[in-house]
Amino acid sequence: MVLPIVKYGDPALRQKGARIEKITPEIKELIANMFDTMKAARGVGLAAQQVGVALQLCVIDIREVTDRPSTLELNGKSSDPNAFMPLALVNPTFKTFGDPVAGPEGCLSFPEIYADISRPPEIEVSASNEKGEPLEFRCGGLLARAIQHEHDHLQGILFIDRMKRDDKLDYKIEIDAIQAETKAKLKKK
Repeated sequence: MVLPIVKYGDPALRQKGARIEKITPEIKELIANMFDTMKAARGVGLAAQQVGVALQLCVIDIREVTDRPSTLELNGKSSDPNAFMPLALVNPTFKTFGDPVAGPEGCLSFPEIYADISRPPEIEVSASNEKGEPLEFRCGGLLARAIQHEHDHLQGILFIDRMKRDDKLDYKIEIDAIQAETKAKLKKK
């Protein structure tokens, strides 16, 4: 089921997600719905906060993106990142490697807003999957960027918080409009 994606101005986006202690049927249903929602919105990642749920949970699927490569290492061996997709990350943590590199990002909670965001190029991820099984891998490229972007959401951090000041000023009118529209909708509820 496709869920509504909350937009900038909704307080859910600033909530730090609670740790998931057990994979319940409700969590499995939420994960399935998040995959449906992400696919319908043509995104590569979606955090629980973006559907109004403050949990340490995100979903990623980079298979549709062919112009921004990713790398993946499983157990120290190079692997095909697309074969690892779609990916649900429960309680993800990561270590970063390398000096931050600027790269293009957008966000489903900020329609039509894109900016270069600096992030480390490689990360080593620890998480659980939708079955509660442990996951550990190292990745780079778009996959590393997407996981870092979604992990920010899980901490209540938005990509506009990482934008360069000039980029944020360039989009001020659009960002303010999204926020005003969201607040007006919330008032009606």
